[in-house]
Amino acid sequence: MAKDIFHNAVKTALQKDGWMITHDPYQLRYGLVDVYIDLAAEPAIAAEKEGRKIAVEVKSFAGGSTISEFHTALGQFLNYQAALEVSDEPERILYLAVPTDTYQTFLRFEPAKTVIKKYQVRLINYNPVWEVIEQWIE
Repeated sequence: MAKDIFHNAVKTALQKDGWMITHDPYQLRYGLVDVYIDLAAEPAIAAEKEGRKIAVEVKSFAGGSTISEFHTALGQFLNYQAALEVSDEPERILYLAVPTDTYQTFLRFEPAKTVIKKYQVRLINYNPVWEVIEQWIE
């Protein structure tokens, strides 16, 4: 399974933000197939983030067509969300990690904005150079 080019940057950013990586990748059985979400994490200090558990799918949007990559990312997000809902940990919250520049130039505008709202896609904006999370969007 190939990792996204910014996989390690997001992993480091989550750790800097107080998360402990528990799975890399997070494997789920979904019907007849296994799916692999890039990362799973829990708060390093449980009280700090109220015991939340998250799963994070990392995307770089470094290919040719941003809209095509968005379609792929959305499809993965929706499938992974469905898999989580029937998993042993349905309380785990799924996020799509996207570079801040992609959010600023594409995802906060139409048509992506409407789709993100409609399907309740939670985003993590990350800076791949500084390896930090810049914004959580619920």
